[in-house]
Amino acid sequence: MDTKTNFSRTTIVLHWLVAATIIGLIALGIYMVETESWHLYDIHKSIGLLAFVAILARLAWRWRNGLPQPVRPVSRLEHATAVAAHVVLLILTVVLPLTGMLFSGASGHGFGIFDWQIFPSHEVAGQAVPLSARWSDFGQTAHGFLGYLLLVLIVLHAAAALKHHLIDKDATLKRMLGRATEST
Repeated sequence: MDTKTNFSRTTIVLHWLVAATIIGLIALGIYMVETESWHLYDIHKSIGLLAFVAILARLAWRWRNGLPQPVRPVSRLEHATAVAAHVVLLILTVVLPLTGMLFSGASGHGFGIFDWQIFPSHEVAGQAVPLSARWSDFGQTAHGFLGYLLLVLIVLHAAAALKHHLIDKDATLKRMLGRATEST
């Protein structure tokens, strides 16, 4: 279990696994769209689905442990901002893959984990046929918008961690790196 001064190994591993995977998927998503590298979509979707499992595990673990408590006294505004940021980050990490699945499924492309199809594609003569153009368009728009929003929040989250470490000189970042101790 997590404490005010130390996070469990499970918390740390799930945080960094989800963070690295989400950042990588956002970077890959931007690359795919900007370069029209459609051949990478199956990799993006497969890794995204595997990440979704880790995201759900992290969400369950966070639910069990509660949100992180500040390592030092903070103002009500700073605490409320931190709580809101953590909640929005958790929500976006769940909703982003769901919008990707909606986009891919409704567009007729289906999705799965590499060669294992979870939601099969809907094709006629080798071309994907949308099951719902409206839901496909919504899923695509939401997935792109939420991906960029999540990226902005990740940058702000990292900046806040650096602020705690470099300016406040508290153990917030050390705790997530597994380097905090009960005496900090």
